Amino acid sequence: MFASIDDVIARLAEQGYIASRRIATVIYLASELKKPLLVEGPAGVGKTDLARVLALALGHELIRLQCYEGLDESKALYEWEYAKQLLYTQILKDKIGEVLGGTQGLKAAVERIASQDEVFFSERFILPRPLLRAITSEHPVVLLLDEIDKADAEFEAFLLELLSDFQVTVPELGTFKARTIPLVVLTSNNAREMSDALKRRCLHLYIDFPDRARELEILKIKAPEASEKLAAEVVSVVQSLRRLDLKKTPGISETIDWIKALTLLNVQSLDEELVGETLDAIVKYEGDIRKAQEELREHLRQVRARRGSATASDRDLLN
Repeated sequence: MFASIDDVIARLAEQGYIASRRIATVIYLASELKKPLLVEGPAGVGKTDLARVLALALGHELIRLQCYEGLDESKALYEWEYAKQLLYTQILKDKIGEVLGGTQGLKAAVERIASQDEVFFSERFILPRPLLRAITSEHPVVLLLDEIDKADAEFEAFLLELLSDFQVTVPELGTFKARTIPLVVLTSNNAREMSDALKRRCLHLYIDFPDRARELEILKIKAPEASEKLAAEVVSVVQSLRRLDLKKTPGISETIDWIKALTLLNVQSLDEELVGETLDAIVKYEGDIRKAQEELREHLRQVRARRGSATASDRDLLN
């Protein structure tokens, strides 16, 4: 695991993730205390990416379960391979006849077959899904339960055994305890409130949109080909858009996509026409685009006014 909080910061930075000391502290505590980590915050702030770089930094496999409405344990934990069971039944048909030899009546035959349940209800016929894979892995893994707030409350309750005891129960086979304790990361976009029972079992981390300085630092790593001037202008625009009441606020991923698109177009500085042509890279809804266009016109007007004032001041100094 990690040697210290500074080690967390350094190893995540090696993977291109800029972690604040607060984020690094919570990660270090989660890894040392063997506690699941619930990461909440608006979409696009790097919650999923945090789990990915954690796995890379630790050299562990990342096992991801994408949550959604209607997700149940058969899709998250395991499924029976019924086709394989049927194939074995056909292959062993003669043996089944031997097992039933000498039985008197249907009831006796059923009881004789029932005594052989462990032959066909065993691990060889289980198809592991992400939760069981994480629990039965012989090597440490990072288990990502992505967008847990989209799953139903019943599935959230089902997870409590895993989150508290690092074990899962298969009714036909019994309880599987973790061979190695996984580092569990749950992400939530706050689509619904998580239960107190789940929150009690986890350390909590809230990640918000970065401030201007941190976002510039992120762009230097994610889009090093962009000029400092363009990066500063892009961040200034995105930060102003986040103050609007938008259906989908631009996240860090949108900032990165936009500056990469602008760099591909050999853009050195933003203007109103160019912003309008590439606005779809950062704003995803038609209503949001109209709000953003109004805000950006005003933002660019203020930028031009400041530049004009600076030029006038330079002329005064020269005179």
